Amino acid sequence: MQFVPMFGNFAFMIIAFVVALSVIVAIHEYGHYIVGRWCGIHAEVFSLGFGPVMYSRKDKRGTDWQIAALPLGGFVKFLGDANAASVGSDGTVTEADMRRTMLGAPLWARVATVAAGPIFNFILAIAIFAGSIMSQGRAVTPVTFGELRDLPPSYTTDLRPGDVFVEVAGIAWEDPSREGNLIDALPLEERLDYRVLRDGDEIIAEGPFLMPTAVASVSPRSAADDADIKVGDVITAVDGQPIFAFPQLQALVLAAEGAPLELTLWRDETEVTVTLQPRATDEPRPGGTFETVYRIGITGQLFFDAQTEAIGPLEAVQLGADGLWNTVTTSLSALKHILFGQISTCNLSGPVGIAETSGSMAEQGAQSFIWFIGALSAAVGLINLFPIPVLDGGHLMFYAYEAVARRKPSERAIQMFMFVGLALILSLMSFTILNDTVLCP
Repeated sequence: MQFVPMFGNFAFMIIAFVVALSVIVAIHEYGHYIVGRWCGIHAEVFSLGFGPVMYSRKDKRGTDWQIAALPLGGFVKFLGDANAASVGSDGTVTEADMRRTMLGAPLWARVATVAAGPIFNFILAIAIFAGSIMSQGRAVTPVTFGELRDLPPSYTTDLRPGDVFVEVAGIAWEDPSREGNLIDALPLEERLDYRVLRDGDEIIAEGPFLMPTAVASVSPRSAADDADIKVGDVITAVDGQPIFAFPQLQALVLAAEGAPLELTLWRDETEVTVTLQPRATDEPRPGGTFETVYRIGITGQLFFDAQTEAIGPLEAVQLGADGLWNTVTTSLSALKHILFGQISTCNLSGPVGIAETSGSMAEQGAQSFIWFIGALSAAVGLINLFPIPVLDGGHLMFYAYEAVARRKPSERAIQMFMFVGLALILSLMSFTILNDTVLCP
């Protein structure tokens, strides 16, 4: 009887994975294609996917645009290439057409064409991050109450949308971007006094703790995700102990040190009980370090939505670029710590883990899924710049040698390095699949 829902979830996960990967691959390969075209290099084939061709159309420039049966990547085959990796010549190009090939193009043109794939991935990431920032806006100053969240009946409040925040429990909230500092300073009391401006008058209104135990997001492949906790759930008790504030939940999870916990949830006006086991998680800290702590994989949220103001395109792009930089630097720091054995290899995800994450983020809504595509695009762009033959970074490494030595590497050397690079990639992929399915399921 469980086959149909299990199959439905699996199919949804696969569809989400294919959609995310297809968008990222299409942008990556289009970067190679369009910059190559601008540099005078002709593309014979632009393929989304590998294997048997399902659809094909040739444009007026002679490029064959195709969709293949295996949507696990893609490629651009330039004129005269012996293969999709643009390694070697097929021997069919005349001397007059050599300038239109990757092998015959000037060094600068080849560098620009190869680097364009990762760069386009970075541009996609910045565009998605910036679009997400613009759609969410920024909390106005001073903080003004918007819509109040749907919470259990015990979370009653005298506050209303439109109230202007002055202080809570005698503590002012001057910077909306630093809500964590305010929450840490609050007394852990179920009811707090809020001083607000309402219709020009300053009044005292009673309300719940600023950040109750309402679930704002669920991390993919986390304990909470496995326990089927949903965004909007409110955790009302841990092992039978009533709680009302997110810091209480954090403290109980840390104190459990990985022991199973029974959570009582308020969901759609009904009570649900789930059991889960907090997992050791390596979290980045300022300065590029990591701290291992126990987490269940959820984030909290205020009991109201703050009113927001629009963020302009230029500022949003700047913030999107900051998001990209943070993603890249955090990823590199994590990789360094993994290589030196300072954090777990469970922080590495392969195709299985990425597919599961795709499905989980898609279930949380379009905005979460699109943001995930941006983050994954940044990761794909970064990985492709690694100086490993077969990847774009490997090609750029060969071009760097050519620029310094004033000659191209020998065909034999290129083939040997490509074989080593392919072996490294396949080994890493095999390890990450083992990681996703056996070592860190």
